[in-house]
Amino acid sequence: MSMPRLELRRTGWDVVLGAVIALGGLVILGYASFVTTVSVLFMGWLLLIAGVVGLAASIFRIGKGGFWSAALTGAFLTVLGLFFLRDTEAAATTLTLIAGVIFLTGGVVRLAAAAQDSLYRIPLLFAGIVSTALGLIVLLNLFDASYVLLGVLLGVQVLVDGITMMLIGRWRVTETELPGEAAGEVPTQRKPQAQRRRQPH
Repeated sequence: MSMPRLELRRTGWDVVLGAVIALGGLVILGYASFVTTVSVLFMGWLLLIAGVVGLAASIFRIGKGGFWSAALTGAFLTVLGLFFLRDTEAAATTLTLIAGVIFLTGGVVRLAAAAQDSLYRIPLLFAGIVSTALGLIVLLNLFDASYVLLGVLLGVQVLVDGITMMLIGRWRVTETELPGEAAGEVPTQRKPQAQRRRQPH
């Protein structure tokens, strides 16, 4: 019997993938303003499409359970998508707030992991400090955020993620056999032999 567990492991593919991600972060930093505009428009269209699909799906639930929840969710996503497409400046501020929370949370998690993992403490501390600092910068300067700031933060975060993957790899689910499993099978196999020896001739 085997038991799944998480294991932090680095392979050659992790190094290659981390290098590609780090290169993508450098590209984002070079085109921060353009990437920010594309991110806002992409999020707006994504929310709008999801809202319209949700409204269309709610029509088939008229008179059934879950109609109002599906209709309200679709309407909310539609309005939010239109808001993002109509007022890109306010949408950029909203996305910056979300990015700040994500950066801060990811940094705190990595700092906590660095306190428990002595083998990869230095790279985890580096990634955690950078992510935490980015989150605090965003949240403390939320109303002064611009399109360039969001692109720069995204590029730095992608760059740090790529470097971190190159150094420590990724979390993987592995199968571990429970100890004593093989030993428990030995008595079962020997028991019939012992019984045959006790039978009289």
